[in-house]
Amino acid sequence: MKRLFAILALALSLSACDEFKDLAEAPAPMGDFLLGHNIVVAPDPEIGPLSRKADEEEWKASMNAAIAERFGRYDGDHYYHIAVKVEGYVLAFPGVPFVASPKSVLILGVTLWDDAEGTKINAEPKRFVAFERLSEKTFLSSGLFQNKETQMSNLSRSAAKMIHDWMLEHPEWFGGEPLETEETEATEPRKDWSKSN
Repeated sequence: MKRLFAILALALSLSACDEFKDLAEAPAPMGDFLLGHNIVVAPDPEIGPLSRKADEEEWKASMNAAIAERFGRYDGDHYYHIAVKVEGYVLAFPGVPFVASPKSVLILGVTLWDDAEGTKINAEPKRFVAFERLSEKTFLSSGLFQNKETQMSNLSRSAAKMIHDWMLEHPEWFGGEPLETEETEATEPRKDWSKSN
């Protein structure tokens, strides 16, 4: 049995080793983006069952660090602000494998601001649900192997990547050209050929 778990742990570690490998590479182009204010609030988040507790300052420090790590790499000439509200979370306690093995999760609402215009880019907060990524330390329960700070860091970095992926889908927000999608093409007005000469 021990050998089986050792093999499983090795396989999972290999699959998880490139979890944030993009951070070691040049960031994907994102127009004129330059990180302005990095705002995180967590006034009264909902805490899920079987969760350790973290206060607002701990979430601020964790999310601020993850956002700075990912978005601080850009050197555009137009400031954009990222405002994050921690809406809920679960930081798994140690559980009994296969019986009570809680997983950690983080729920966020995110609003982007254009500094020059002083306006919101997305009218309503965009919600993200970040789950802990599969690894040899989270397959059973992250609470078994990781302390609270490590769980928060992993969730924050996963959430920051989700925010980044979302922003990359909208280059027009940052001075770029909109991405062409099948949905966009489907909504383009059809030409009325009956009126052509």
